[in-house]
Amino acid sequence: MKAIIETGGKQYYVEEGTELYIEKLDDEAGKEIVFDKVLMIDGEVGKPYLNNATVIGEVVKHGKQKKIIIFKYKPKKKYRKKQGHRQPYTKVVIKTIKVK
Repeated sequence: MKAIIETGGKQYYVEEGTELYIEKLDDEAGKEIVFDKVLMIDGEVGKPYLNNATVIGEVVKHGKQKKIIIFKYKPKKKYRKKQGHRQPYTKVVIKTIKVK
């Protein structure tokens, strides 16, 4: 089965066994997580979400992505600003897709 879920303000196309890197969640590694905002399962579309549909995943780990550099400057004004950022993420493996 294939599904589209929404989490962290983004939509993800998933199947059973898919590994996702999503916005950081508060759940600990090893715990199950239930995604109830399911937009589509096997071509059946909800308005906006499907009723009685869930996707169950398992939290594998938490981490930070590679550093990106933000560099701002204004020519001829001696203004330079360098800043780095590492976005936190949660790695999730999709276990089952259920339609009740």
